[in-house]
Amino acid sequence: MRLLAIDYGKKRTGIAVSDSLQLIANGLTTVETKTLLPFLQDYLSHEQVERFILGLPIQPNGRPSENQARVRSFAGQLAKAFPNIPIEFYDERFTSVLAHQTMLDSGIGRKRRRDKALVDEIAATIILQGYMESRRIHSF
Repeated sequence: MRLLAIDYGKKRTGIAVSDSLQLIANGLTTVETKTLLPFLQDYLSHEQVERFILGLPIQPNGRPSENQARVRSFAGQLAKAFPNIPIEFYDERFTSVLAHQTMLDSGIGRKRRRDKALVDEIAATIILQGYMESRRIHSF
């Protein structure tokens, strides 16, 4: 089964999924946040997901960011909508910065780098890859 990561935002939400072996994170899409639950219901109607990984926004000093309350509220909605799928939070500090750097390193043009939806999808991918790597490290 797959893992599904969510980079929850006020307007847009980036989504990434793992392969079925949970080795590689792939960007799936970015959706308008208001359509996120219906999108997930549709996705889960044809894909099996073991757990949700929800990016937890934390400021560099370790304090909760202003978006953290929205993320936690959404986690409650997610748990109600999909009670059989566990939710784990993952520190998303610096994922947007890493997403921009990834875009630069990959040679994506300036116009495409301004695409905030792409940044959100890449950020979700970074959250998921980080989660999977930390889980592998802690399993030894």
